[in-house]
Amino acid sequence: MRFEKWQALGNDYVVLERRALAWELTSERIRGICDAHFGVGSDGILLLSPAADAAHVAELRIFNPDGSEAELSGNGAREAVLYLRAAGWTDEDSFSILTKAGPVTPTITGPGQVSMALGRASLISDDYPAGPEDGAGTVESDGREWAFRHVNVGNPQCVIEVGEELERLDLAAIGPAIEGSSQFPNRTNVSFIAVDGQTVRARI
Repeated sequence: MRFEKWQALGNDYVVLERRALAWELTSERIRGICDAHFGVGSDGILLLSPAADAAHVAELRIFNPDGSEAELSGNGAREAVLYLRAAGWTDEDSFSILTKAGPVTPTITGPGQVSMALGRASLISDDYPAGPEDGAGTVESDGREWAFRHVNVGNPQCVIEVGEELERLDLAAIGPAIEGSSQFPNRTNVSFIAVDGQTVRARI
């Protein structure tokens, strides 16, 4: 199996081309590839296929390490965009790719740099059905209650502002319980952030 492994902000994905696979990418195989001890080890898999519609350079499917399929990952999509360019799928700086959340149009702005319009963010979605209009809530994990804001940008995000604690947090201990909380029937991505003026630092 030929693959590449890319990362953006520490969020790493195995990149595969569907046409190069001699077998079906099943949930069991996804879990095996993503396993840190017995596989490659990654936060998920980016599966690229030629798009049926010529308006898009490729179709991107994103899989979580448990084998489930995600609608969209901003970091994953950026990695896929740079891979597509490096692998010769296109020589354009700006182009469309098709995701489960719909088409996105990234622009390569420099070496290793991509900007991408993800559409309008929403604080209300079916991914947080009991949420109020402002998307605010609290969730328990690792013996602590965390205040969060639900944001949907094609995929659900649980955003938690933690200030100076950001670098000290044990995300492996905290994240899974929040990701799988019953408040989020389709699961959620979890982002911890620190805001300093116009700068936002994040760990995902």
